Amino acid sequence: MLKDIKTNITNKAIWMITYPIMIGMLSQMLITLVDTAFLGRLGEVELGAASMAGIYYYFFTTLAWGFAIGVQIIVARRFGENNFNRISIVLRHGVVFLIVFGVILFLCMMYITDILMIKFISSQAVSDVAIEFITYRKYGIFFASINFLFRSFYIGISNTKSISQTTILMTVVNVLLDWLLIFGSPYTPALGVAGAAIASVAAEISAMIYFIAYTVKKRPANVVLFSRFKFEPELMKRTLAISFPTMCQKFISYGSWLAFFLIIEKLGERALAVTMVCRSVYMIISVPAYAFAATANTLTSRLIGEGNDAMVRPTLMKIWRFSALSLILPSVLVTLFPEQFLMVYTNSPGIIRDAVPIIYLAAITEYAMGTGFIYFEAISGTGNTRHALVAELAALAGYLFTAWFFAFGIEAGIFWVWTSDAVYGTLCFIFCATYIYKFKWQGKVV
Repeated sequence: MLKDIKTNITNKAIWMITYPIMIGMLSQMLITLVDTAFLGRLGEVELGAASMAGIYYYFFTTLAWGFAIGVQIIVARRFGENNFNRISIVLRHGVVFLIVFGVILFLCMMYITDILMIKFISSQAVSDVAIEFITYRKYGIFFASINFLFRSFYIGISNTKSISQTTILMTVVNVLLDWLLIFGSPYTPALGVAGAAIASVAAEISAMIYFIAYTVKKRPANVVLFSRFKFEPELMKRTLAISFPTMCQKFISYGSWLAFFLIIEKLGERALAVTMVCRSVYMIISVPAYAFAATANTLTSRLIGEGNDAMVRPTLMKIWRFSALSLILPSVLVTLFPEQFLMVYTNSPGIIRDAVPIIYLAAITEYAMGTGFIYFEAISGTGNTRHALVAELAALAGYLFTAWFFAFGIEAGIFWVWTSDAVYGTLCFIFCATYIYKFKWQGKVV
């Protein structure tokens, strides 16, 4: 496959990278989605509170994710240069940084969660359940951070088999423990939302252990994980220079997402529950778009590393076509059988009834989101993460204004609030595609 990439990005090469990523991207999503499916049987308050707490948790983990994406860009560039020795050094520096950073994130969650939940959530019942969930969920921040790093490493070297395997492992562990701990069994207590949080942490621990064992045994790209560590200030400085804008972008992006749900929460507990199940369905059907976007990031950085800048734009067009085609089947299925998809997450007739129109809307807006994601990730792949941050800020401003306008400006209802996704995707595409086709980015040193 490497030979194909160096001469021309074939359709097979794109699919060989994207398909495992597509499976792997379900890993973090599935933890939230499985929790949603189980908690939807407890009640609307539990469903909305735990889902919002899950988004709050990812609000912090996105900082680690942003750093990992910076590492991915560097790894892909070094892989394109066949500079395998530096890949090992970059990975080890990433592990050390994220261990220290994980402690900082954990302490932040420990001391500010109660204050923020009480201040920003209007429903006392929702805030109480959300605090209970985070009390246990915050311990997963260490393991999630390391998992982000390993996923980025394997995406960067296009060796994504282990990502698929950890996804399966995490899903099995999470489903089994959710069943045992949320509802209880003859051998385990019924812990409700606390059980869901504990199950999620256990799933992340299992994935981290597998990633480490697989890396030590297989040594992909000749990487040596455990070796004498010699800190290189210049390398860390360069990694942070690339990662920091991405960390800010992810933090702001998920912060805006959290703000979106806080806007919805002000519309009532029913509106929040409806939004959570719709978001769960939307995340599943959008997996192909996220996967092709990750592929765009990797191949852009790889091609530049090989000195093949001219192939970037035609490659992005190929990726966009594949992404659009891959979204047809999930869009058709969710449009034809919306109730069946929603019943995975809730058995409430009222929630399902209110959610169906939003599902129809999501089946359309995911095309705008998918297109925007591809060109956004391509900018990150060039190494110009600062421009990517600026584009994200502009798109998010339109996203939040649209949500606020329809929720409170004209009080149009939850359906119209959801049109903010289409606004975000469209603006993201306009700003990012303009950069790729009109600005100078070729040959940027990483």
